[in-house]
Amino acid sequence: MPIVVTLDLMLARRKMRSKELAERVGITEANLSLLKSGKVKGVRFDTLARICRELQCQPGELLAYEPGPEADGADEPEAQD
Repeated sequence: MPIVVTLDLMLARRKMRSKELAERVGITEANLSLLKSGKVKGVRFDTLARICRELQCQPGELLAYEPGPEADGADEPEAQD
């Protein structure tokens, strides 16, 4: 997946634990852990907004795009003849 979640870095910068953020945002620690590890397919904008509010950051500070070879090529545009 070329989208990388950098939530761990922001938590460290803010000297905040995952448990505290989860409580403030209103999600479970398990869901926050899945988000931090990048093992989610998506995140609700309202959840992202609450995380940004609590960490005083922008969404772009939590997500990064790192292109690389895709295993299945599903995200690759089809070649036009």
